[in-house]
Amino acid sequence: MPGSRTGGPPVQRATRRPAAPRPPRENSVVGLYARARKAWDRPLTAYYLILGGSMLITVLGLVMVYSASQITALQMSLPGSYFFRKQMLAAVIGATLLLAASRMPVKLHRALAYPILAGAVFLMALVQVPGIGVAVNGNQNWISLGGSFQVQPSEFGKLALVLWGADLLARKQDRRLLAQWKHMLVPLVPVAFLLLGLIMLGGDMGTAIILTAILFGLLWLAGAPTRLFVSVLSVAAGLGVILIQASSNRLERFRCIGATEMGPDGSCWQAVHGIYALASGGLFGSGLGASVEKWGQLPEAHTDFIFAVTGEELGLAGTLSVLALFAALGYAGIRVAGRTEDPFVRYAAGGVTTWITAQAVINIGAVLGLLPIAGVPLPLFSYGGSALLPTMFAIGLLIAFARDEPAARAALAMRQPRFGRKRGAGGSASNRSPRRWNTMRRRASAARTSGER
Repeated sequence: MPGSRTGGPPVQRATRRPAAPRPPRENSVVGLYARARKAWDRPLTAYYLILGGSMLITVLGLVMVYSASQITALQMSLPGSYFFRKQMLAAVIGATLLLAASRMPVKLHRALAYPILAGAVFLMALVQVPGIGVAVNGNQNWISLGGSFQVQPSEFGKLALVLWGADLLARKQDRRLLAQWKHMLVPLVPVAFLLLGLIMLGGDMGTAIILTAILFGLLWLAGAPTRLFVSVLSVAAGLGVILIQASSNRLERFRCIGATEMGPDGSCWQAVHGIYALASGGLFGSGLGASVEKWGQLPEAHTDFIFAVTGEELGLAGTLSVLALFAALGYAGIRVAGRTEDPFVRYAAGGVTTWITAQAVINIGAVLGLLPIAGVPLPLFSYGGSALLPTMFAIGLLIAFARDEPAARAALAMRQPRFGRKRGAGGSASNRSPRRWNTMRRRASAARTSGER
């Protein structure tokens, strides 16, 4: 072997190792989907969706109530922030109820079912007493509390039916009685019809529809057979047709579905101007507070048709955001009802989800011209303390149920407080081990019962 040019021994060159094959590049879309699905499946996802979604809807509703009600208040010779202040007071009281309901144990929720039902029936019957009940827009469903404060007991009837119906069905399921149709229907359906009768005495068809939806939701969750479900639905539909034909006002509301003209007598004025408000909003709206329809053209701008004002001022982006928040809230409620082993939690969570989702669909469908105007507020969003208080208590129920899941309990137990740690508790920062979220997920998954996904 020839030497080097310097006369020294030849230099041995290192053999070149073949380069290791690079791993195939992961598709960014697939990776993003996998990470999103992993985050979506965390134990506390439903808890955060319910808490965050309800708070965002309530805060955005307060903003839109202030914007939509200013002109109405000034026309009534009231301060511009009159309705906003009343709604803010109701939101503060509702937040207290939400916090209390979210911290109550399930046994206490079940114990409150019968007192709430008895109180709701008593107040709904008291509405029909002359001198006590107050008529608003032709419907006598209010009780005056003095001054400008009124309460609508039928709103609390929704909460009463959910809690009492869930407790009743859970007790019968524990005794294996739901296989018999008479135990599934009695006394659930008669009590529901009692509440519906008291509501219809005042002429409130919209609230009666929501109560009927809650009843069907409970029957569906209880596993009612198809023929039984169809028979009850047929009876309810027949009664609904009779009640609609007995009132010319309700018939006019059905005629205004999809209307683009107000008609010679102006019967479709509200429906058409709701479409005008949505159409003039465009993609991002005319700006907060810049609605034109709320200047006396659109009736009930801050209550039943607040979604139309939202579309005019915040545009398509604002309305889609509201729809997304309600969709997330509905998904979280279904997830809580589907992952629990407690029958009361399943029925109550399903009833609350049916209540909020059905009411949102009916309100938004009426604004869009797809359904008749039923006169129901948008949950957590429209003006009205009587509707806000029981709804926020029901949201507190969902939060309590979401926290009570085995995986969620394990995840909450492993969360370490970020503030207020003692200096000597965990040693130095270098000695403390970092949080291991993957370990938490494995332990939380192991804590789930065999019946959960």
